[in-house]
Amino acid sequence: MDAAVVHSTGGPEALVLEDIPTPSPGPAEVGVDVSAAGVNYIDVYHRTGKYPLPTPFIAGSEGAGVVREVGADVDQFAVGDRVTWAMVPGAGYAQQVLVPAARLVPVPPDIDEETAAGGVGLLLTQVAAA
Repeated sequence: MDAAVVHSTGGPEALVLEDIPTPSPGPAEVGVDVSAAGVNYIDVYHRTGKYPLPTPFIAGSEGAGVVREVGADVDQFAVGDRVTWAMVPGAGYAQQVLVPAARLVPVPPDIDEETAAGGVGLLLTQVAAA
């Protein structure tokens, strides 16, 4: 699966698209196929090193998508559920992510995943221009 990985902090060029193994959820985690990733200023701060994270890391911390796998202790979500999350470092700019079940929120049927992820289109445009 593809993910935007940061090996060393810097500008937008620090985001390196890499093919990495698809993660498997632990007992209290949910594997999600990402439909949309939100872009938040904290993501930029992580990438630039203003709020440092251990490297390498997958950029992004919020998004929306569809549950593809649930951990053994997860009973509030099922494969196929539409979900969103925020403030989960490493769970954003990748095709598949792991999210603690306690951090997930169901996405209502009348909300599209781009909106649920935090208005990704407009924010991506703003970040790319920075």
